[in-house]
Amino acid sequence: MTYNLLIADDESEIIELLQLYLEKDYTIFQARNGLEAVAVLQRHHIDLAILDIMMPEMDGLKLIKKIREAHHFPVLFLSAKSQHHDTILGLSLGADDYIAKPFNPLEIVARVQALLRRVHHFDAGGAPQKTEDKIVVGDLVLDRIQCRLFRGGEPVALTSTEYKILELLLEQPGRVFTRKKIYEAVWQDYYAHEDGAIMVHISNIREKIERDPKQPDYLKTIRGLGYKIEAPEEI
Repeated sequence: MTYNLLIADDESEIIELLQLYLEKDYTIFQARNGLEAVAVLQRHHIDLAILDIMMPEMDGLKLIKKIREAHHFPVLFLSAKSQHHDTILGLSLGADDYIAKPFNPLEIVARVQALLRRVHHFDAGGAPQKTEDKIVVGDLVLDRIQCRLFRGGEPVALTSTEYKILELLLEQPGRVFTRKKIYEAVWQDYYAHEDGAIMVHISNIREKIERDPKQPDYLKTIRGLGYKIEAPEEI
């Protein structure tokens, strides 16, 4: 199966560099700004997008909001180190991962492969070695056959990254998972340093599953250690 990738960046050199490293395994579509990217999305099926944050016409933050109105494919942000705040905002708007400029193109290739593996696994209904079709914690039900979460019987929309984090935590309710453990299990990559990505994804999950995200019933922070999920005493 050949995947279609969208690369949106106003720097032609970056697009050409990424295309050089990715075109062997993927079909590449290019856009020099956000509006061109929207036009590509209207004409073609896209499996993953690599977006620059700072683009003319429509920047990456506005573009990710537009994408998430209709699409659930993985999005990888490119950002300068000075754009850390915008990067975190991008994650909160639905991006799956980011990488800072300047970057090693081989790292981009690895991130793309990991994201596509994750979403392919997500769409396939879970890993074959996991036999439980459903995980139930309180009124949360994770259906591994449909790859969907239900809260009180109502479906909850999740990105593939949110799904994998939630699946990991729900598999062992009450167990504390460090950020390192979560990152290496979900991203399938070595955890080098804290960049805020996990915290943003945890915040997004709380917004979707908690009655009061500021006082969570399910997804608890264990200060200095990590996160755990457990059923509340009263639902």
